[in-house]
Amino acid sequence: MGLGWAVTLASSFCVLFTCVNLVEHAGANRHVRSTKLEITDFHVKSTVVSRYARTTVTSTVFNQLPQATEATFEVDLPPTAFISNFTITSDGKDYVSQVKQKQVAKKIYDDAKKKGQTAGLVATRKEFSDKFSIAVSVPPGKHLSFQLSFEQLLARTLGRYELVLGLRPGRPVQNLTVDVSIIERTGISFVRVLPLRTGSSALGETTPPPSTLLEQTGPTRAQVFYSPTIQQQNSLRGLNADFVIEYDVILTNLIGDVQVYDGYFVHYFAPRELPVVPKEVIFVIDVSGSMSGPKLAQTKEAMDTILTDLRSHDHFNILTFHSKVDVWQNHTVPATEDNIKRARAFVREMKVKGSTNINDALVKAGRLLQRSSSQSDTRLVPMVIFLTDGSANEGVTNKDQMRKNAKKALGSAALFGLAFGDRADYDLLRQLSMENRGVARRVYTDSKAILQLKGFYDEVASPLLSDVQLSYSDDQAYDVTRSLFPNYFQGSELVVAGRVHPGVNDLGVTLNAFDTKKHLTVENSIPISDVGKPGDLDPGESSQLDQEEISGFVQRLWAYFTIKELLLTAENTSNASTRALLEQNATSLSLKYNFVTPVTSLVVVKPDVEEDTEALPPADSPPPESKSSQSKSSSHSSRRAHSSRSFSSSAYGDPHFLVHLPQLEANLCFTIDGHANDVLRLVEDTEKGITVDGHLMWAPSDVDHEDLERTYLDQIVVSRSGPKAVVVTVTLNSVNISSHGRPDRTLRTDVMGSIRVQDFRVELDEHLRCWVDLGQGVSFLLLFHHYKHPNYMQLDHLGFYIAMGDGLSVRTEGLLGQFLHADIMIEETEKTGHLRRAKARGHSAPLAFGTLQRGEAQVPVTLKRKMIKDTVRKPHAGLCWEVSQANVDKILAKPYQAYVH
Repeated sequence: MGLGWAVTLASSFCVLFTCVNLVEHAGANRHVRSTKLEITDFHVKSTVVSRYARTTVTSTVFNQLPQATEATFEVDLPPTAFISNFTITSDGKDYVSQVKQKQVAKKIYDDAKKKGQTAGLVATRKEFSDKFSIAVSVPPGKHLSFQLSFEQLLARTLGRYELVLGLRPGRPVQNLTVDVSIIERTGISFVRVLPLRTGSSALGETTPPPSTLLEQTGPTRAQVFYSPTIQQQNSLRGLNADFVIEYDVILTNLIGDVQVYDGYFVHYFAPRELPVVPKEVIFVIDVSGSMSGPKLAQTKEAMDTILTDLRSHDHFNILTFHSKVDVWQNHTVPATEDNIKRARAFVREMKVKGSTNINDALVKAGRLLQRSSSQSDTRLVPMVIFLTDGSANEGVTNKDQMRKNAKKALGSAALFGLAFGDRADYDLLRQLSMENRGVARRVYTDSKAILQLKGFYDEVASPLLSDVQLSYSDDQAYDVTRSLFPNYFQGSELVVAGRVHPGVNDLGVTLNAFDTKKHLTVENSIPISDVGKPGDLDPGESSQLDQEEISGFVQRLWAYFTIKELLLTAENTSNASTRALLEQNATSLSLKYNFVTPVTSLVVVKPDVEEDTEALPPADSPPPESKSSQSKSSSHSSRRAHSSRSFSSSAYGDPHFLVHLPQLEANLCFTIDGHANDVLRLVEDTEKGITVDGHLMWAPSDVDHEDLERTYLDQIVVSRSGPKAVVVTVTLNSVNISSHGRPDRTLRTDVMGSIRVQDFRVELDEHLRCWVDLGQGVSFLLLFHHYKHPNYMQLDHLGFYIAMGDGLSVRTEGLLGQFLHADIMIEETEKTGHLRRAKARGHSAPLAFGTLQRGEAQVPVTLKRKMIKDTVRKPHAGLCWEVSQANVDKILAKPYQAYVH
């Protein structure tokens, strides 16, 4: 019996993993519907490199029953995490997910259901909007494994980083492990494992759980391993808890820690030993009717502690609001012993009444701060801590107007919103806080609400710097993430990521900020050659971790930050065109780095095995391998596997373009009216300095169509600029390699050979295919098309293919390159019923009609079965969506002539 998703019928499966609001802790929960379904393994492995954590949760179940039984896999994630992989293993086969554009993934899922295929949906449970869940039917006598990977940046709070891993298998597991590696380049100051965190955990406990092994193997590395016995799990009633690790790093440089790897940098800014800047804080508390009972009592208790913790140089005031706003004092007052005593008495007397007038409360708080700042000679950091459990139902209730009013009233004050309970309008508080120099936080209505309220205040209670600007020289850095921060609080950390121009040897960093009394400026020049090297780790430590994992984290961290900022900006813009562009850029980056974000989804697909599938291989599937080709190196296998985005010339007219759109799992083909001696810019990546040009030669015209010019490609030039500049010129007879400071070298195209220059490699393999490997995820394939018995119209020519384009930037252009990260949708509008006849006869009758959309452009397309040259395979039958020549210009980013050089 096959694998079924949420049902027992099984022939194929398709899983959709969408992004929703996420909760504070990470891990996986397991609830099994049958007592006979055994969880044999549960493993959590996390690697933290410079605060960036990559975690994988693996769970395996075994069905002992004689019939298929359903298992449910549920996952909670940190709110800042991006899922990067989901894999299911059944009968020794791995079904690995792919990240797709959200609408595309949904369409794949819906189509599978319409066709009667077994399909499953990884979605949220209705009663818990912050949980992912997938139900899977496990065949009798079979094992089934789930593997989920996600990535997150650990935030520094109150002087420590916290990695929280949820362990909720639902029952004791014979083989349960947690394996965590932590590597911090500047050194680890302390690391500890806390007691398992449950709903009944006692505050202040510090003893790690039994069977925990903590080892600090050097100043920069720590290892944690946890494997509880069945007896220990039984004592915890099946283990339903969070495994928590806390640590901090050594950081002595005021400017912070800058790490640079492979053209990307990350800057961690967390200065210690600075004096605390006095603050001017107004506490705004909701006392409407919905706050009655435990919520008001918990707020009073938390406020009593918070008021006691105010420093003597702070100023403060208290506002309560319901249908109206009540002010404790007409202005902020110093935090003297007497004022604190009177404020605590005021809080104790707070009573609930009326509705919720959020607008007037915010406006009043802002006006009080503006009045106080104009009368004070002392520099204070202004802030508002705003708590509500509901939504606006009194006074101004239009959200856009409320945001405008708050922005005008608060001025330079930071707003920190606390959404108390499930009914609070968290989305509004989040927008208000983001637009006014602050953040918002949810407060859950449980026994720990008091600790949550007090803990949030502690995070913002000690400002050290304000108006912090971290700057980097424009001629050295670009694509820099957010670098202006309203405040830096004690025990926190500011993080900036960006990219470094090729050839830069030093990265200039400047800090501008205000402390207690003055403007602070610090400048530093970071030698790139001295940072981010494996040698920064202790001898022997770097070898214990994959070097690619060490160096790759900065690039992924940059993408992680950039996607979040693009989506945040898109959410806050009112311009529809701007929002669409921002979301398109976020989608491109999400697809490139395989991140599940609010604009992408995760799909696992196992195709049906049918007779038609055997007759029609996917256009991007690798060719059948002979024994000799199977023995080639793994590098060639990797190249062939990535030959999914391709360009080729054709014997049937002007250059025929075929582009595989991986996000749609479809091919797009079109023809351009080229002219002999035109030089076409096929690929242009200005960030990487990579260009590919193709020269067109004349070919005889078709009979009865002498007025239509035909062309072939007869020369391809691949070039890379910069310090490692190289030019490769490919013709039908030779491959010439020219690099700076070296004599030109030439390979014949009729014999095997290879040339390597630094990280650059050109090779003609045993099949006389030409591979041009530029390194860092960019590889091109060129084929030499020769005819043994050509007719008068057939001329030998070249074909060009992007074998691997992962390393090309999102700004890649060119006739072919522009489609690598393009946001393209194809909607099928009508089937013609010719599919079976077309397959039987092999002709190109229309199989379906559809509409292609790229940006604002919409063009009709036709699904046809054609002879395709798209990989190292021989020409073969395949499906592609054809764009008519009259509409080609509409799908290009620029007019055709713009690509002629």
